[in-house]
Amino acid sequence: MIDTTMNNYTLYNSKHSSTLLITTSIAVLGVSLPAKAQQVNTQPNIILFMVDDMGWQDTSLPFADSITTNNRKYDTPNMERLASEGMMFTDAYATPISSPSRCSLMTGMNMARHRVTNWTLHRDKMTDGKRDGVTLPDWNYNGIAQSGNVEHTTKAISFVQLLKNAGYHTIHCGKAHWGAIDTPGENPCHFGFDVNITGTAAGGLATYLSERNYGFTKDGKPTSPFAIPGLERYWGTGIFATEALTQEAIASLEKAKKYDQPFYLYMSHYAVHVPIDRDMRFYPTYRARGLSEKEAAYASLIAGMDKSLGDLMDWVAKAGLKRETIIIFMSDNGGLASSSYWRDGELYTQNAPLKSGKGSLYEGGIRVPFIVKWNNIVKPNTRSHTPIIIEDLYPTLLSMAGIRNYHVPQKIDGQDITPILRGKQQGDKKRQLIWNYPNIWDGEGLGISLNCAIREGQWKLIYSYLTGQKELYDLSNDLSEKNDLASSHPQLVARLYRHLTSKLHKMNAQKPIVEGEKKKIRVVSLSRHKLFI
Repeated sequence: MIDTTMNNYTLYNSKHSSTLLITTSIAVLGVSLPAKAQQVNTQPNIILFMVDDMGWQDTSLPFADSITTNNRKYDTPNMERLASEGMMFTDAYATPISSPSRCSLMTGMNMARHRVTNWTLHRDKMTDGKRDGVTLPDWNYNGIAQSGNVEHTTKAISFVQLLKNAGYHTIHCGKAHWGAIDTPGENPCHFGFDVNITGTAAGGLATYLSERNYGFTKDGKPTSPFAIPGLERYWGTGIFATEALTQEAIASLEKAKKYDQPFYLYMSHYAVHVPIDRDMRFYPTYRARGLSEKEAAYASLIAGMDKSLGDLMDWVAKAGLKRETIIIFMSDNGGLASSSYWRDGELYTQNAPLKSGKGSLYEGGIRVPFIVKWNNIVKPNTRSHTPIIIEDLYPTLLSMAGIRNYHVPQKIDGQDITPILRGKQQGDKKRQLIWNYPNIWDGEGLGISLNCAIREGQWKLIYSYLTGQKELYDLSNDLSEKNDLASSHPQLVARLYRHLTSKLHKMNAQKPIVEGEKKKIRVVSLSRHKLFI
């Protein structure tokens, strides 16, 4: 079914302090109810605060059972404040890489189903590394889109579009990274955002420094695909990119406050992604504590991110909003703690006690900080140990907004976690969460690339496409995944592997072909995609 609605796209140009309104007609596939039928009188405002590459331990807020060495290294008082006013999830997961996580967020689909299984950038180009004897699947390296006919793209309706249809004013600020350059997915406005501040196809940034014009020459030419657009008025001011984005977000919120409608803000920071530039508001403090130059620079990125969170919380508290404002905090993958990005050989961050980091299916690559503040609904200063995953945000955010009877073309894998937030249930701790990473990332480290995994309750199974090895860990007793129990629990390994392959098959998941494996595993080619059968 097609619901054709008129949508106002607002494009904010910070350089000229102007607002351009473009009214256009867009055909929204799969939305069967008109906006008024989906609205409720108590729709809350929603702020989703997303951090890039932030590890589970990159905070003074302990998500583990006890305070760790890393917790003592950093100062994140606003994360602590948010947790004291809401619920922490200790077992929250994303995917090991940015684009798959962000596409799962926007579509509600597991990474195995939408097949954007590695990071995206240039149209029709894979970003994978190469390995002798390995043929990679033809994954969706053009990302996701709501419309269009670009190959290697998954079509899906975003929850942002549904929020917009239901009366929300929608704001994107920061990193997008949902689709390749010159595809519909590169522009947040194509996903239902009224306002787009700096969002592009880029998955990182050239520099945080205004002294370098955030990656532009003085005459406005980008020095790389990762230059941050739309921040021209901050060039040469000494304002760090994290602060500039925060100021832009608050300016948009001030405008949204006047509209007498609920708002959704996606505050998607580039921090704490490389490059590890120094935020001089915080860098000297960490150097004075004895941290190395690189460690102090990284800590300053975290501190700047935390200040941004506090500034937004302060704005909400002082704004006199008539509606409740929900604040959700999350990272898109684990910290960069096992990578060749350590070009100078220095370990400036660690995920311990978690194993490995970004790009890996060990806990350090996929377990992320997650906090929800929802006044009068979520009990303050509480913790949940129920495993959840990033695609759960799709049905959860719609449920928070009171949007129930929606129809979209894609299969939603995420589950609504509002019953947990409301304290009505503990959540399904035996739920099976799965990951599929049949790609080769350009980083290095333990468990990087070419694997899939399943978690069920305390147990986690990781399967290597490269070696055929199955690893089994009891996360209740071995959070660091030091003790592989596969040899002592063969029946459990067989059962979990059977469930994993069954789920991947039902999602039409892809897999690589490894030399010497072709006789053991039957593979079918469908439109050049290698599928489980």
